Amino acid sequence: MALERWFRRKRPTRGDGDDSPAGLWLKCEACEAQIYRKDLVANFYLCPECQHHYRMPVEERIKLLADEGSFEQWSGQLGPQDPLGFVDTEPYPERIKRVQEKQKRPDAIVTGGAALEGEPIALAVMDFLFAGGSMGSVVGEEIALAAERAAEEGRSLVVVAASGGARMQEGALSLMQMAKTTVALERLARRRLPYLSVLTDPTTGGVTASFATLGDIIIAEPKALIGFAGPRVIQQTIKQELPADFQRSEFLLSKGLLDDVVPRTQLKPALARYIRLLRGAHAAAV
Repeated sequence: MALERWFRRKRPTRGDGDDSPAGLWLKCEACEAQIYRKDLVANFYLCPECQHHYRMPVEERIKLLADEGSFEQWSGQLGPQDPLGFVDTEPYPERIKRVQEKQKRPDAIVTGGAALEGEPIALAVMDFLFAGGSMGSVVGEEIALAAERAAEEGRSLVVVAASGGARMQEGALSLMQMAKTTVALERLARRRLPYLSVLTDPTTGGVTASFATLGDIIIAEPKALIGFAGPRVIQQTIKQELPADFQRSEFLLSKGLLDDVVPRTQLKPALARYIRLLRGAHAAAV
């Protein structure tokens, strides 16, 4: 009997909310169901009740898309600089150092080579938890380097975007990354190699206005917020009520901005199918 009580205690009760000492339970943002946090992680960060897509850590995203043991990291050697000597509530170097220590990476992106269902790819995954996934000089450079290496090695490129836009602390240098990434993607286009862009919640600002919406095929996760300016800014500018699902994946799919909306559990096979389709079409044309 004592042993049975011990096993019953191993799983906390639903009364332990997210504000409990261990934060073992949370309430779903969509359906308000109580979710055991470990169940959420085991379910690819999807609500077990309504399949609401929570933001996914970079490492888990790589595990989801790359074949087991195939990922070889390329990024991690570049760190952001502070040429503007930018200070808001604190100096930019101090802010970045704190985020670097928390996220254990130099900037808001991880890139590398991998196989996706056997298909050779270059994979770039943005980290929204790193300063809102903001695009500074390092993010732009890493994406450009990944695109160029993919072109050299004959790989398809898959970029998973999650960003609040350009990094304001780097000013015009951040905005220049929009042009840099666009030019780098041209090398893939000349080689007729597929570029697939995956938009996750949120993808906004200069990232949306550059590489994120230049894919040969543009895929989004369900109900992801995607746009340039936020809906509140747009509504205040045009002085009109916006549709309830404005700037969400399904709305943008209906307007032609996206090619597909794919649930996370089906994302890997969908990407593999599109890569084979595009590479097969190229081979047939040659």
